[in-house]
Amino acid sequence: MSRRSRSHHFERCWMYSPPTESADQERMEDAFNRSVEELGVKVDGPEVWGWFGRTLSARVRCQRYGRCWLRVVSAPDDKATGKTWEGNRLAAELFDATVTKPALYESGGDGRNGYSYRAELSQYIPEPVCSPSPVLSPGADVPPGSWWSSLRADLDTVAKAPTDRVAVRQEWVDRSVPRFLGIPAPRITEWETAHGDLQPANLTSGTPYLLDWEGFGRAPVGYDPAMLLAYSLLAPGFAERVRETFPALGTGPGRVAQIVVITELMQSASRGDHPELVPALRALAEGLA
Repeated sequence: MSRRSRSHHFERCWMYSPPTESADQERMEDAFNRSVEELGVKVDGPEVWGWFGRTLSARVRCQRYGRCWLRVVSAPDDKATGKTWEGNRLAAELFDATVTKPALYESGGDGRNGYSYRAELSQYIPEPVCSPSPVLSPGADVPPGSWWSSLRADLDTVAKAPTDRVAVRQEWVDRSVPRFLGIPAPRITEWETAHGDLQPANLTSGTPYLLDWEGFGRAPVGYDPAMLLAYSLLAPGFAERVRETFPALGTGPGRVAQIVVITELMQSASRGDHPELVPALRALAEGLA
């Protein structure tokens, strides 16, 4: 349940470092260069590494589409399947014509020496994200009303989309809520399709565009707004606007969604991610109990 797919469609983003092993860095750079040649594009911006060197991306120019974003993701052959591996491609099939997201132009893959690679050529979005980190800073700007209206309309469209992909499993909730929050696990009774990683680093500040669709799937009703709220807790004005825009957060299903999200982020914090958010998460959980 981790939030790891940082590879955005512009240079002003949260960038990770290259892999610690030089062989992995060379392997990814070779795969990226192969994709550049096969797609007939020209690199037009700095390289952007994803989490633990899992992805390598850059702005490119393409004769057919103009300015684009090229992202190459890798995984060992036995792990190059499942939700995140196919997420962006399947999201493009469902949402490119109906939701404000970067269009996926082309995708394809190959494999070498025990690793599989997927190249994705997408629309380049020149807007900055709301935050360089998933956790919104206390002084963050609150977007205008049109921004929130667009976001709500897009999430309503996503929620109604049919899919057999799963973003949250009841079995995980049953195990993890007692462990990380010390309360009985809630039963999820209402489900909908969710983006799955709706946080400030995955939303552009202008339109907004919704980025990074690797993890979309079925989740508790209100899961996406609950995720955005949780990552915005250190910015009270923004958090209050989340609550105003998504009143379902105040309902029974919305409270369940918040408990699930808090548990996910507490688990992530136990691994060292965003410890600054933990006190606010605990306070939110206490208010929901």
